[in-house]
Amino acid sequence: MLAALLPFLLFRRAIALVASDFRFDLGYLVTGWTAYALIVLGLLFSVPVVLSIGRKPGSRLYPQSRQAYAGWSAVLYVLGVLLASQVAQIAEGPADA
Repeated sequence: MLAALLPFLLFRRAIALVASDFRFDLGYLVTGWTAYALIVLGLLFSVPVVLSIGRKPGSRLYPQSRQAYAGWSAVLYVLGVLLASQVAQIAEGPADA
């Protein structure tokens, strides 16, 4: 739950700034929302891994490619958070000197 809530708590101002200028433009959708889509995809890839905790590898509910799901989950989540931090810096605008 912490992994799901933390990025959106940290970047709520950037999300609000990006959402305030919402439009159906491909460039806007790609640059503005890619980071948050990567975070959500990373969380979705973690669902089978979390559900298989405590199950034996021979179990019917144990995913055959559990390590691949865990890897994709971690990579997409970290890339999303890194990109979201850059989006947040850009959304804040230039620093006052």
